[in-house]
Amino acid sequence: MDLPAFLDHLNRGLPVEGGSPVHQFMHQLSQEALAITGMLNTGYHPPEEIRALFSQLIGKPVDESFTLFPPFTTDCGKNLSLGKEVFLNAGCRFQDQGGITIGNGVLIGHNVVLSTLNHDPAPARRAWLHPAPIVIGDRVWIGSNATVLPGVTIGDGAIVAAGAVVTKDVAPNTVVAGVPARLLRPLTEEELQ
Repeated sequence: MDLPAFLDHLNRGLPVEGGSPVHQFMHQLSQEALAITGMLNTGYHPPEEIRALFSQLIGKPVDESFTLFPPFTTDCGKNLSLGKEVFLNAGCRFQDQGGITIGNGVLIGHNVVLSTLNHDPAPARRAWLHPAPIVIGDRVWIGSNATVLPGVTIGDGAIVAAGAVVTKDVAPNTVVAGVPARLLRPLTEEELQ
């Protein structure tokens, strides 16, 4: 198993059977991610060092406009794509095996969890993992302590309130809140200016 084959498997939404070669490769990637995030989260690093470590973590360069306030954790990193002017506040936890795409101008608050894997509901297959991507559009704001679950798309300009648990797609230019997150209201014309 190599990285392209692993990513192809997950990006096609195929299950990961516990103990399988795909699962073993996932474990190897998690060890690499733990090592890099360990460096990232230890001591002070100027912004250019944070960008360099994050680029190493995800396996591709991040834009110079990317800002991260550590600590940050992920157990993969290699299926994460970021736009420009992305800000990740302290304490974010990403599980990106199923794929996380973050658009331009996205603000993600403290302690946000983005999770792209579910365990199988059948007890005999509970160790199996089912990947589904998270897609975050442009200019989205996700408030502190929110959780976004597998398979969710958040439309451009949307706001996810602090503490929300997002289980379904969020329409563009709307505000959602609650557990599970529900539509509060569309953004007003004034707010969209």
